[in-house]
Amino acid sequence: MSGRDADPAAVGRLHALDNLRAVMMWLGIVLHVAANHLTGPSPLPWRDRAVSPWADLVTALIHAFRMPVFFIVAGFFVALLAQRHGWQGMLRNRFRRLAVPFVLFWPPIGLAVGLVSLLYWHVMQRGHLGIDLDLVPQLRAAVADKPALNTVHLWFLVQLWWFALVSAIVLAWWRWGGQRALPLPSLARGARLLAGSGWGPVALALPLAVVGASYPDGVVLPQGAVWPPLAEWLHNGLFFVVGAAVYLDRDALLARYRRQCAAWLLAGVPFFVVAAVLVGARRQGVEVPAQAFWAALAYNAASWCWSLGLIGLFLRLMPARHPVMAYLADSAYAVYLVHLVATIGFGALLFNWSVPAGWKMAANVALSTAASLAAYQGLVRDTWVGRLLNGDRRRGVGMPS
Repeated sequence: MSGRDADPAAVGRLHALDNLRAVMMWLGIVLHVAANHLTGPSPLPWRDRAVSPWADLVTALIHAFRMPVFFIVAGFFVALLAQRHGWQGMLRNRFRRLAVPFVLFWPPIGLAVGLVSLLYWHVMQRGHLGIDLDLVPQLRAAVADKPALNTVHLWFLVQLWWFALVSAIVLAWWRWGGQRALPLPSLARGARLLAGSGWGPVALALPLAVVGASYPDGVVLPQGAVWPPLAEWLHNGLFFVVGAAVYLDRDALLARYRRQCAAWLLAGVPFFVVAAVLVGARRQGVEVPAQAFWAALAYNAASWCWSLGLIGLFLRLMPARHPVMAYLADSAYAVYLVHLVATIGFGALLFNWSVPAGWKMAANVALSTAASLAAYQGLVRDTWVGRLLNGDRRRGVGMPS
């Protein structure tokens, strides 16, 4: 039986998920580059003088599925670890893969992000590259809505660690309560009902719409807090919990996603279009009752459709280990750590280049990809850092999920 026809749930290592995470990580570079060129509101304080509505579209598209995919896969692997090694073994693994790298790399990466941010701010204000500490108060004022102790893009590691810790507490509490096992059959049936049915994405999007209704466009954006706000717990947590439940019913659900990936991906398109229309209407001053709720409902329904469809697509088209994808999967964690510094830094260097936004975006993506991979190859791959982040590369680990 060929790799494409193999039962994905019976494979010892799901290389399809490693391949998926590698691509999602690279799309993080594209996302953060596009954020420099938005025409609409931006979570970043800096912006290139060349903007394009295509940057808004790219950002909205990638944001719809990228982090949801990561959290679904993260929940899947936490459930796998807990089943194989118990809650203690799962927590030890997550401590090594999440907490330790965060503690080690947050200070230098946070400092580097601050420096390149000041560089970008300088070229915006003064028209040329430089570092002027007199501009620090202005930059701080521009990010006054962010937490003082900001985890920058490493918020993902923090959120995953909290989810792993809560998972361990729940599992331990269940054991201490005298129960032999969690009600796995019931959880599996629930996953099949919600994450495997045609109406499931809308049902799963409803609680996310309630959470997102307090945000201007219905989209929950990370604040970078060490202790995330409740909205982020609820929003990201639902994707994480569904990922764990998918693991419990993996034989049925992964095969279903594989067979129906095209239908899932197409189903997300009308939801995304509705969300885009609602957001566009608000920005043009058109009043729509409960706009944020309906935009969040449509946008998150698209997120569920596309996330589950992408899992199925990679199970169908990229189920086996491939040398290039394996290298990208190995590098994904290191690239995740450093890529934001690269996208901001190259954005500052390209600021005065008088070309359309599309050319700048393409150049920044290429330069940031090359620099991030060079950092992985030269500073991480065959060092103690590589062993810390990835363990044994032969197992095909990728991002810390």
